[in-house]
Amino acid sequence: MKNQTPTPPNEFPTTERTKIRRLRERGSHGREDVYRVLDAAPMCHVGYSIDGNPYVTPTTHWRNGDRIYWHGSSASRFIRQALGNQVCITCSFMDGFVLSRSAFFHSARFRSAMVFGKAQIVEGDDAKKTALKDFIENLFPGRWDALRPMQPQELKATTILYMDIEEATAKTREGYPNDPDDVNHPVWAGALPMSYKTVGAEDAPDLIPGIEVPDYVTELVNTGLLRTPYTPLED
Repeated sequence: MKNQTPTPPNEFPTTERTKIRRLRERGSHGREDVYRVLDAAPMCHVGYSIDGNPYVTPTTHWRNGDRIYWHGSSASRFIRQALGNQVCITCSFMDGFVLSRSAFFHSARFRSAMVFGKAQIVEGDDAKKTALKDFIENLFPGRWDALRPMQPQELKATTILYMDIEEATAKTREGYPNDPDDVNHPVWAGALPMSYKTVGAEDAPDLIPGIEVPDYVTELVNTGLLRTPYTPLED
């Protein structure tokens, strides 16, 4: 879509599709604001169309710069239909309920990002293997080299798509009720926060005795985050 105004280098373009029309103070086209949500989310939802009908598929994702990757089965109808077409990827967090003094002003604390671009395929076994290594290392730095090597049939069965982000918005709502006209109404008002975190590692029932939980798992649990903080991957 045609960009209407010059875009600062630290922002994504504001277009008719991504223009924030309501509650603009909660929205942003800033790259870092968008990245912050994408990188914190352990899962995304990919929106696309098949024969004119809308579909949304949940999947895991990873990012390198302005490029988002996701993977699926080579036999997936979703993969075939998304390839070469415009898709919309969203990530979101529900951070709490906001209880106001009227039903109308009840709200939620949330973080969300919506990004647009064309789905492309990663070609070739070497490139696919590199992308999958980036996926694992993005989540659990140092794990790839300890894993059983991928088999040719596993690479064949896996398709990796990527999307260069063309347009994007982030939106966030924090704080407490915004109902100044109702502050004297005698009902409790406030917020009910929520949090997401990993809570500990569980050994597989058939784990070989003596294998300890690796440090990168323990470190992730200790951060209280859902995934390891993003670091740029080497080319």
